[in-house]
Parts: sequence; structure tokens; C-alpha cells
Amino acid sequence: KFWDIWPLSPVVDEKFGVIYLDGIHLGRKAVVLIARNDEHVLGWYVARNERTVAWKALLERIAAPDVVVCDGGSGLKTALAKCWSSSRVQRCTFHVFNQIKTATTMRPKLPASKEMYQLGKQLIRVKTPSQASEWLTKWGNWYTKYAEFLDEKSYDENGTWRYTHERVRSARNRVHKLIKQGTLFTYLDPDLTGYLGVLPAMNNKIEGATNATLRQMLFQHRGMSLARRIKAIFWHCYMHSPNPLPVAQILKVMPTDASIERVYQQIRQVPQIQDLPQWGDKITWADLHHTTPWTNAWD
Repeated sequence: KFWDIWPLSPVVDEKFGVIYLDGIHLGRKAVVLIARNDEHVLGWYVARNERTVAWKALLERIAAPDVVVCDGGSGLKTALAKCWSSSRVQRCTFHVFNQIKTATTMRPKLPASKEMYQLGKQLIRVKTPSQASEWLTKWGNWYTKYAEFLDEKSYDENGTWRYTHERVRSARNRVHKLIKQGTLFTYLDPDLTGYLGVLPAMNNKIEGATNATLRQMLFQHRGMSLARRIKAIFWHCYMHSPNPLPVAQILKVMPTDASIERVYQQIRQVPQIQDLPQWGDKITWADLHHTTPWTNAWD
């Protein structure tokens, strides 16, 4: 019976210090975007992909926090600017390290890659403003040292003229962009830590407490249809939300497959009724296209 019910995300008007954002992908068919704080899941939204409109639908139901920790998925930056413009952004430093590791591999051979990989490992160990300042100095020195090297171009196997060390260069540009945006060390900003206390540098709270549990559940029940996998995630999120309703009330207020289908049928029918042409209210093709000159006999 509960498989027919879609537990909806609540409206959260209480302001929190920190909110974590992430998405759990169901192959290439769907993604469930999730927001949570240190204790509860605050919101969830299913979409085809991480587009701005999907992130906005999630964020609009939750009061803007002081700090949002995220991995920087596609579409999220624009949604944050529109919905949570007052919130400070902290990019997950472990996610940044993983991007560096993907570009350099764990056993880099080139000096530029070796030094970049070491900087990535040092990044996730930064705990104080002085360590952050030291890391930024090292990054700046590395950036200058290998700028000319990473600007080198050559022909690839297809004869295309491109950057020789494209992956390392791309990772460098992404990290440098975060530095310029000021989202790499938000968790060490004294203006925030002064009243919020110790802030997180990583998205571990949502990745470990929510996503890991959901992935394990989906793996154990991997024979479920896409709709049931989405509902299973919804139910998990709802039961870990701040104030889930009693079962009897859930059955009364939450939408079901049948009620949603009725709404869609009504939506589909309204435009069809309104768009049905009536005599004298449409311009015909012949009114605008003639094989002979238009005759004006009004004079």
C-alpha cells in the first residue's frame, strides 16, 4: 500500500547554520537532489539531471542557511545565486582533491603532476587560517612555475591541435577558479566561525549519513523498478526529516500514483480544450499564402 504514496518534501522555514547539498544518481535516468543539516534530511527532489530548475525547486522550499557545503554540481551555482544569495558557499575539499587525483593519477610521472597531487593531499589536511595561507602560497608558486609548461600544445592521435597536458591543465583551472571565487576556505573565515563555531570543509555528513545508506539499500534491492527506487529514497528521506507525520495522517495527506495521474490528465486536457479552433477565430494558411496577387476590392 505504501508503494502508491509519494512522501513530499516539507517546507523548512527555520534557518540553519550549515546545510549540505548533494545528489544521488540512478544511472542516467534520474537524480534525487537532497539537502540536510547535521541532524535531519530537510528536502529532496527528483529530476532528470542536475539542472538549475531542479536545484531551484529544492532550494525554494528551505530557508537560506549561513553556509552551504556542496560538490558544485551542474546548475547549482545559478540556483544558489537566485534562491540562497545570502549564503556563503564551501566547496567540498575532498571532492576537489578527487578532481586533482583524477587528473594526475595516484602515481604521477611528470613533475607538474607530482607536485599538484601533493598539493591536493595537503589541501584536505588544512585546519587553520595560517595553514590555508601557506597552502595558497604553495599553489601560487606551483601555478607560476608550470604555467608555460601547461600552455604547451601538440597534435593528438586524430591530428587535432590541443593542449598537451589537458587533464592537469583543466584541473588546475578548476581549482584556481575556486580560489578566485573564495569558496575553497570558507570554513576558516573568522567572521563565520566566530558565531557558528567549527565549520565543515567536506560534504561527509550527507555523503556518509545519507547517500552511503541509500546506495547500500539500492544495491540490496537492485531489482526494483526506477519508480520504486525513487520512492524508496523519498521514504528514507521523509522518515529522517525533522517531523514525519504519523502513518494514519500520511495516508490521508500524501499524494498517490492515482491522484498524481488525475492531475496530469487534467493538465493535458485543459490546453487541448482551449486550443480547439473555432469558426472565425483562426487565420488559415491560405490567408497568408496566395499563388495570385491579393485582390483588395474595399475601395
